[in-house]
Amino acid sequence: MLRFLTAGESHGPSLTAILEGMPAGLAVSSEYIDRDLARRQQGYGSGGRMKIERDHARITSGVMAGHTTGAPIALIVENLDHVKWHDRAIEPMTIPRPGHADLTATVKYGYRELRLSLERASARETTMRVAAGSVCRAFLAEFGIIVGGYVTSIGAVNIPIDNSNDVAHLQSRLVAAEASDVRCYDEAIAENMRAAIRQTMQNKDTLGGVVECVALNVPPGLGSHVHWDRKLSTRIAAAVMSIHAVKGVEIGDGFAETLLPGTEVQDELSLADGRIVQRTNHAGGLEGGISNGAPIVVRTAFKPIATTLNPLQSINLADGEQVDTRYERSDFCQVPRAVPIVESMLCYVLAAALLEKLGGDSIAEMRPRFEALRQLRLDQLPMDNVPWKFGYE
Repeated sequence: MLRFLTAGESHGPSLTAILEGMPAGLAVSSEYIDRDLARRQQGYGSGGRMKIERDHARITSGVMAGHTTGAPIALIVENLDHVKWHDRAIEPMTIPRPGHADLTATVKYGYRELRLSLERASARETTMRVAAGSVCRAFLAEFGIIVGGYVTSIGAVNIPIDNSNDVAHLQSRLVAAEASDVRCYDEAIAENMRAAIRQTMQNKDTLGGVVECVALNVPPGLGSHVHWDRKLSTRIAAAVMSIHAVKGVEIGDGFAETLLPGTEVQDELSLADGRIVQRTNHAGGLEGGISNGAPIVVRTAFKPIATTLNPLQSINLADGEQVDTRYERSDFCQVPRAVPIVESMLCYVLAAALLEKLGGDSIAEMRPRFEALRQLRLDQLPMDNVPWKFGYE
């Protein structure tokens, strides 16, 4: 079973991740992981901290001579900002910020200082999700699976939903988005997104949006329909929903399907050279909680970051007075930076599902099993085509 844990605080000395269950023989390096960490730090609308940190993943376990050993993988990223905090007398924080975990975590754990909530609830934690997800990305790449993402909306500026079935077309989107500082593949719309972010910065406010993530070349048959928690759709939604500031997740056309009759939202099937293909991809690559061979499409809604330069009304817990919130350094729009975070969580879920499907302890052991997976070919789906009975007593 693949799983990972993260540890560390936003302004603590370092962040840590442990990834357990990765098979032996996978090529992994700090340089490979660092590329994704750098992507997480880039995006129009970022706050001041991204000018301070230069995240570097140090691998301290589970990788020897450049390849995984099958043991747990330990990753550490130093917080360069910690030098300003380690000997500093920190001013008490007693005013909870609406929309953050300041108040709720204090209720849960009985903190007498709100910063204890902030330090662990901070999105700085996603650094280690990206680090662990990068290892999962390398695993998926061994089997030709590509995971990428882009921004489809910033505030009211958006690209219409278009769940393409064309892998080459989707790959071109990923390339174009990666060249954009707002990670939007349409430059005309990207410029409108920049303008919206600029206006928000002038207004001393924050702005949310939507990230679309796609997984290409995923084989059919990952996940299961037999239990709620084994559905691949369940796992993807839960993993993505766990990201900071996420308020909604949809797969395929999602909520748009509620506006249409059933005949317009199902993906009809046809036969091409003995292979069963979906004519459309309204389902986003998942049917009954199982991958169907089409591109997996996941859309994630991020609310505007709760920390704003314009203060909000709150209560000072030290004296009960109605007061304004105090500003903590933050992004104006985190959505472009969130793309590699969503990708990483999708990489993790797909890697776990593929490991379950293939079994085995090494990449070499898994390759022939992957090649032998049942595909959407008519000759691999024989039907008895005879009457039968349940046969229960």
